[in-house]
Amino acid sequence: MNFGFLLQITQPLGSYADTLNRAAIEAAQASEIKLSIWELALKGGWIMIPLAIMSVFAVYIFVERYIVINRAARDEPNFMNNIKDFIHNGRIDSALSLCKNNHSPLARMIEKGVNRIGKPLSDINAAIENVGKLEVSKLEKNIAALATIAGAAPMIGFLGTVIGMVRAFYDMSMAGNNIDIALLSGGIYQAMITTVAGLIVGIIAYICYNILVARVEKVIFLLEARTTEFIDLLHEPAS
Repeated sequence: MNFGFLLQITQPLGSYADTLNRAAIEAAQASEIKLSIWELALKGGWIMIPLAIMSVFAVYIFVERYIVINRAARDEPNFMNNIKDFIHNGRIDSALSLCKNNHSPLARMIEKGVNRIGKPLSDINAAIENVGKLEVSKLEKNIAALATIAGAAPMIGFLGTVIGMVRAFYDMSMAGNNIDIALLSGGIYQAMITTVAGLIVGIIAYICYNILVARVEKVIFLLEARTTEFIDLLHEPAS
């Protein structure tokens, strides 16, 4: 009889505890504050505007340069084989036509060398190197701007942090003894959000910059290898 009485007591207590747990969970979910990215950006203040512009420019520069560099990095083995056959057969006009129809840095460099055939090899090599420098400078267009964004974005974010803390301390001084957490939240929000945004933009721009630099170095190595192959090709008829 005593065990049955205890079971009758514990069952209502267990259901009551479950009800309290469910009510607590529902209350926590109802009181949860949901902030969107747009709301966080607004709390960051005007500092977020230059950071947003920098992020757009960084993405644009990376995509545009990556496409251009990737196109220039394509190695066409038949191109050099055809140039070799044309030069050995004395078909200089055909070699020039092939270079003009192939819109690549390598083709423009080889075209300059073909135009100089008959002159000293040192002059031919110097002419090709000059064209190569121009082509590399074209590939590196706006990459320096990407490096600038990588360095400037975190600094602008830190500037927003300082401005936010100054704003928070100013509000404290104006409030006197009536200091409220809600009064300080605006400056603290700005201080934290701008730092995070600046670091994100800077890290992304830095990674993109290094990717592009590595791709350009690969193209330079390819151009140097093909230039050496072309100079060696000019040595063959004289040997």
